[in-house]
Amino acid sequence: MTTTPLTSPPPSTYDLFTPKLVTVLREGYGAAAFKADAIAGLTVAIVALPLSMAIAIASHATPAAGLYTAIVGGFLISALGGSRFQVGGPAGAFIVLIAAIIDRHGMDGLLLATLMAGVMLTAVGALKLGTYIKYVPHPVTVGFTAAIAVIIFASQIKELLGLNLAGPEPAALAPKLVSLWQALPSLNPSAAGIAAVTVAIILILRKWRPSWPGFLIAVAIAAIAAAFLQLDVETIQTRFGGIPRSLPAPQLPAISMEKVLALLPDAFAITLLGGIESLLSAVVADSMTGRRHRSNCELVAQGMANIACAFFGGLTATGTIARTATNVRAGAHGPVAGMLHSLFLLVFILVAAPLAGYVPLAALAGILAVVAWNMAERAEFRSLLTASRGEAAVLLATFGLTIFRDLTEGIIVGVMMGCLLFMHRMAQAIEVQTHHGGLVEEDRSDDANGTRLAYEREFATDPDIVIHRISGAFFFGAAATVAATLERVSAKPKAFILDLSRVPFVDYSAAHSLQSFIRKAGRQGTAVYLTGAPVHVRRDLIRYGIKKPLVHYGHSVEDCVHAIRHGLEIAQPAE
Repeated sequence: MTTTPLTSPPPSTYDLFTPKLVTVLREGYGAAAFKADAIAGLTVAIVALPLSMAIAIASHATPAAGLYTAIVGGFLISALGGSRFQVGGPAGAFIVLIAAIIDRHGMDGLLLATLMAGVMLTAVGALKLGTYIKYVPHPVTVGFTAAIAVIIFASQIKELLGLNLAGPEPAALAPKLVSLWQALPSLNPSAAGIAAVTVAIILILRKWRPSWPGFLIAVAIAAIAAAFLQLDVETIQTRFGGIPRSLPAPQLPAISMEKVLALLPDAFAITLLGGIESLLSAVVADSMTGRRHRSNCELVAQGMANIACAFFGGLTATGTIARTATNVRAGAHGPVAGMLHSLFLLVFILVAAPLAGYVPLAALAGILAVVAWNMAERAEFRSLLTASRGEAAVLLATFGLTIFRDLTEGIIVGVMMGCLLFMHRMAQAIEVQTHHGGLVEEDRSDDANGTRLAYEREFATDPDIVIHRISGAFFFGAAATVAATLERVSAKPKAFILDLSRVPFVDYSAAHSLQSFIRKAGRQGTAVYLTGAPVHVRRDLIRYGIKKPLVHYGHSVEDCVHAIRHGLEIAQPAE
């Protein structure tokens, strides 16, 4: 007779870092699966073509850089990643960060920062730290996403209205709005009309023909209208000279120790935001399909993709929620769909690059206006504002700091506030119950008496025994509360019994506080008994120095009381 183990053995390192592409191919990959992936890949490529150019332009880069990112980075993210359906490329969430890096350090600085971030992401994944990214509080994610949406929309007002600014457009939001307001008399009706038509077409198709590629159709109509009506609007051709018809030769970015140190904070910001954005996208794909991604494998793929993007003159690449969701809805079978999406984009620039030169910048700004509106997560924002004062404070702090200070600062402060909020709630959850003589236990049936001792009248009224039950996580945030409660016991009983059966874990600070109480009790001639502690909690307490003869450990409160009453040696629990 054979038995099936209740738990499966933990996955090996090889299993954890095996790309989903390998998994899909092992399952058997035939013509039907390839057809499904080809259709999905083409669908996503049609969406990604105008979006990649729009994101690149908004990031103060060339439209070609956005396409290179989608081709090179997108291919590697799908080929090496830990998600079946993840589609990578330039992301709207990075617009603010990339634009700031380019403004300060130029395109060469961005390439080096992307290379450094790629190395960091690879290291984070290889060290299996990706699991911890999921602990970023939800209010922080909603806050910085909504803030980025506001900044993206503000950055597109100039193109949406065809304004001519007196000088360079300020990066900070408040001066930017002042500059745009002053330039309002220069409004270009043709550009504003193109932007309005682009947004209207996208919204109409989304409502009435959601399966149609709204972005591409809107951009194509805007380009045709601008060309045939000879509208006075800026296009990709007039500003950037068009798009190259091939990928550039790989080239290592210029590296020096001075530049590395200067770009280190930016590389860290890219790593942090890239990890959060890509794993959020993978989670969305999981929720849509019922599959599970491998987070650390996904981060390694993101890192390798960004290293490659730096060699090919691209932007920062990450998994993108919009393209990944489109991939799933289009019926993708596995990672081949994302790889084909990149190859289709490569074919587009090889064949149709000259046509992209006719695309009006106002049309691409219209696309980003819709993207910003979708990013804002308005319902989530409103819900968090009314959820609790703590969540609202974390949300508003992240939102405000991201808009008016810096994205990295907003995320770091938001995470710190979220941690403080969590610790405050955990500290409030700790409870200390005090009982003299006997412990008041929960109701249970008579036949569930178990190993409890028979009733003794003097047991219930014994003033020489004080029993404390500690319930909840016993950590540094709760240590002061527990210590204060224990110190309030003014009597000097013969024995203290501390019931730790409801303590899931203990840290050093809490153990130190408990040790101080035990030593004080010992000086007063009071013996202290610890009972009911889970094995791992008892081991931690012993490791922290709380052991015999300082304290006695027992199986249960009843055992300790019986031993104290009759002067017996308490039986120590087995390890």
